[in-house]
Amino acid sequence: MSDEDLHAQQDNTRWAFGTGFTDPLHGMDPAVPDSVDAEALAACCLALADDALVSAQRLAEWCTRAPELEEELALANIGLDLLGQARLLYARTGRIDGTGRGEDAYAYYRDAADFRNVALAELPGRDFAFTIVRLLVLSTWRLALFETLTTAPDPVLAAIAAKSVKELAYHRRYAAEWTVRLGDGTRESRQRMEAALDSIAFWLPELLNDHTAAHLGAAPAGVAHRTRSQLTEVLEAAGLKRAWDDLHEPLIAGSGRDGDHTEHLAPLLTELQSVARAHPSAAW
Repeated sequence: MSDEDLHAQQDNTRWAFGTGFTDPLHGMDPAVPDSVDAEALAACCLALADDALVSAQRLAEWCTRAPELEEELALANIGLDLLGQARLLYARTGRIDGTGRGEDAYAYYRDAADFRNVALAELPGRDFAFTIVRLLVLSTWRLALFETLTTAPDPVLAAIAAKSVKELAYHRRYAAEWTVRLGDGTRESRQRMEAALDSIAFWLPELLNDHTAAHLGAAPAGVAHRTRSQLTEVLEAAGLKRAWDDLHEPLIAGSGRDGDHTEHLAPLLTELQSVARAHPSAAW
């Protein structure tokens, strides 16, 4: 390798993604269409990226703890998919929010109050049942949202959504299969699933009332309807009650979209960001 090539590779090092990676939006026109509010677009991309990053970090906690090696690998791969989505969305945010920040700046050098992820993503995984139900809910909602965003007026976001839809469809299928398996399994597995549904139902309204992408054609009512419909289909197949049938309005005063988070996000970010913050000039 020539000195010039080596220098170029060193310039491209990143804490989050290692070395040798090209610009994730390489070859795409970064210009924001005149019909799109750039500030609102940046806020949308940032929020969706934060959802993905925080969800991926929670899934990473199952490494060495999953009930079977196959499930450990599956959850890790789902987490990697979400990291990839976060990378693309952070890259888009940095192009349009006026800061010029890179992916690592968003992931590693913001405090909890600056994150805009939904609260459900940051809750600790109490057991495998809770993780499966949360994955089912988040992937079902995110899939419904991203399917709508494939026709977003911003072509870059539309392309990111189109790529992500394929991954999210697998995430939802994986969670749905486990939901049916555990719901129709032993008495204990069913009880754990029902307990997970009851606790997660409290946080569902934040998703169903989310207006983050409304200005980009993702009407909250339409996304909520598709989310409810698909969740109902899975839960009926699993023989599980629908704990949120009568929920229409948010049950919680704050919202992660506004930076109002639970006490669980700060410790999660401390673990995620510790090495990068301890060695801010390092590269690998």
